[in-house]
Amino acid sequence: MINFITHIPVGIQALLAMLVPFAASMFIGPRLIAILRAMKAGQPIREARKGVLAPEHQGKVGTPTMGGVMIIGLLLLCSVLFFDMTDPRIQCCVFVTAVTAILGFLDDYAKITRHSTDGVSGWFKIALQAAAAVGAAFYLYHSVPTVSAVYVPFYGMLDIGPFFIPLALLVIIGSSNAVNLTDGLDGLASGCMIIASLAFIAILLFTPDSLGHGQGIAVPMMLFLVAIASACAGFLWFNCNPAKVFMGDTGSLALGGALGTVAVCTRTELLLVIVGGVFVAEAVSVMIQVMWFKYTRITRGEGRRFFRMAPIHHHFEKGGLTETQVCVRFWLVGLFLAAAGLVLSAIVLGSMGIRMDVSALNIL
Repeated sequence: MINFITHIPVGIQALLAMLVPFAASMFIGPRLIAILRAMKAGQPIREARKGVLAPEHQGKVGTPTMGGVMIIGLLLLCSVLFFDMTDPRIQCCVFVTAVTAILGFLDDYAKITRHSTDGVSGWFKIALQAAAAVGAAFYLYHSVPTVSAVYVPFYGMLDIGPFFIPLALLVIIGSSNAVNLTDGLDGLASGCMIIASLAFIAILLFTPDSLGHGQGIAVPMMLFLVAIASACAGFLWFNCNPAKVFMGDTGSLALGGALGTVAVCTRTELLLVIVGGVFVAEAVSVMIQVMWFKYTRITRGEGRRFFRMAPIHHHFEKGGLTETQVCVRFWLVGLFLAAAGLVLSAIVLGSMGIRMDVSALNIL
């Protein structure tokens, strides 16, 4: 059954998706922070011998985590109340978001109860993320016939058939973990999520038909992205430096999973690499750091680091930049990459003889 509010104009749905999560965050935020403090749900900080940025991050000890409960809770509530839950794309976005949020909650809970930065095992994380991603991919593949056609910049739509499933697996798991790695400075992950979400909204709004969506298909994904941006903005109110609460893995794993699923549902997996370039850089920096350490340990008898510290935002912080400087500059890079993704779409579509459909604004 379509929920009770989907009969109203799309513009009103978008307005509700924009206002409700942010307004609710203003009310819930202070109360959630007080509850988390009372529960002593403080964020564990890595010890100096493990590479923590002490004393820079020493003041973060005791700051409550698991604030992602508010972000994801409001996002899922908006989805159930305001969006068409019969749409397979919305169903998959909600499913992956919920599963990865539960995974993040278990990880945060383990860290808090053990008073350690070690949560659930890495293999358990990957297994649960893979199960959610494969389940969503199979469902989409059999429910949405055109979902296997991927938008390739400078080429157009390429139908990859059943190879869509491993691609979706890679995108969702990669996105979930990349956003998780980005969540290391006050406001960094939430700010970058807002930018990426708005970028995808613009791409879907102005190029719906050329991406093979059609306005009616692109709308549910745009509404979901509006809710993500609004929920993240409400959280950023309390998470900006100095943060009163951290989203924890509850928020970061779920937000990354949600963004990856949106890219899969809208066939913009490759554009995600550009629009979410900050997240990609964070993940790649960790991979480079690990591989270089192992390589030098084998070849030189001693493991060495490629970066001062990974993920890469800590590399710049170790280089003398303040937390706020790193965060704002990463936001600016995110804005540039978001604009680049939109411009790239316009250029490619222009080369194909297609113009961006500004009349799509009429759907509001």
